[in-house]
Amino acid sequence: IVDVITSDTVKPVWQQLNSNGESQGNSSQLLNAIESIIKATSDINLHITSPTNSFLLKKVTTYEDFSEVLRLNSSAEITIPDITSSNKNVTITTVAFSTLGNVMPARNRSDNLNTTENVINGLVVVVNTSVSINNIQLKFDKLRNSVNQNNDSVNLGNLQCVFWDFKLFNGSGGWDSTGCEVIRVNGSDTCHCNHTTSFSILMSPFAPEELALSIITYIGVAVSIASLLVCLIIEMIIWKDVSRNSTSHVRHVSLVNIAFSLLIADICFMISAAVVKPGTDFTGSCSAAVFFTHFFYLSLFFWMLVSAVLLLYRTTMVFSQLSKSVMMALAFTVGYGAPLLIAVITVASTAGNKHYVTRNEACWLNWDDSKALLAFVLPALVIVAVNITVVVIVLVKMIRRGVGESNRDEKNTLVMILRCVAVLTPIFGITWGLGLGIMVEPKALAIHYLFAIFNSFQV
Repeated sequence: IVDVITSDTVKPVWQQLNSNGESQGNSSQLLNAIESIIKATSDINLHITSPTNSFLLKKVTTYEDFSEVLRLNSSAEITIPDITSSNKNVTITTVAFSTLGNVMPARNRSDNLNTTENVINGLVVVVNTSVSINNIQLKFDKLRNSVNQNNDSVNLGNLQCVFWDFKLFNGSGGWDSTGCEVIRVNGSDTCHCNHTTSFSILMSPFAPEELALSIITYIGVAVSIASLLVCLIIEMIIWKDVSRNSTSHVRHVSLVNIAFSLLIADICFMISAAVVKPGTDFTGSCSAAVFFTHFFYLSLFFWMLVSAVLLLYRTTMVFSQLSKSVMMALAFTVGYGAPLLIAVITVASTAGNKHYVTRNEACWLNWDDSKALLAFVLPALVIVAVNITVVVIVLVKMIRRGVGESNRDEKNTLVMILRCVAVLTPIFGITWGLGLGIMVEPKALAIHYLFAIFNSFQV
């Protein structure tokens, strides 16, 4: 029966069923039935191969560490190394399917229910044991190295070790990498998982543009970090000379904290990129990096807001003078207090249901499930709009009144603040406007390149 319903000739039928709202769970039900039959088989040793070589079933009882290679049109090596330490006989049933990939959709947790670029690129292997196993290793031979896409041959990459989760997509099922990771040794990929179920590997088309974007991003971030360090060193050297009045003092405090926030955000970005291992569940190690990246990127924008508010205050309130200590207290409350509040609320409201960070090949705020990314994008774009408004108001007032002519130092300081806000606001605004564009049109390659360039070289 399995030979017939999983053959190559019925693949188009299953593709149609998997895309139909009423029948999207049929393939998952089939796999569940197969697993139930496997569990119901007797405890005697078995070795069954289908006449068409579409599946292979092996069942053994052993008290030694287990290793088995299942060969059909491809092969999968299964290793369970900790059986000897259990001091008991363990019954292990393994089934490999060469054509079950015709039936199962390739969607995973981070995909849309109906669309995915992934392909199942190995045997589908079911592993069942009589005792709980928390260490299993699988090595799959790849079925193909490339796929046809827009009449071109595109190499496959981004290998993911996955298992079939029957609960995903409201019971329709999907592939998930939770509890599995890819270990690469001498160019060979091995899946290490902490549970037994139905496994395979997913791969997606690897475009050369991805490598180019990564190179641009990492070079740009390195240049940004170096430039920000130079900026902070220069500020330390000239600090006594430039903080001669309260306005100038707050201006340079804002400038230092803008540079500091961007520096730490860049470092957190590098850390978050380092914790991402394709095909693994990296949400735990990613969450801390995302929290600090989110916080410091927000701080960058709120310190820009501090500069704009200071500029507006000194331009419109000519005869009012707050003390330096009051101005500093307000500046740090806005510059770090507001971002901290937003970052904490974001993680508190989304982390519980595991919708805080992305589950695809990136370490950043979640968009698909919780729209947590809006907790960064909306405040940033609102601040950009406020700053642009402030620049226009200040320019009009300075032209009309020639504010500060009696105090040349004060006027020079205001002009420098105006220049800083007028230059930085469009740069950061355009950058994260492009980031919003990526969310709306994720496949627009030009937007990805522009975002990578602008985001990397913010200095």
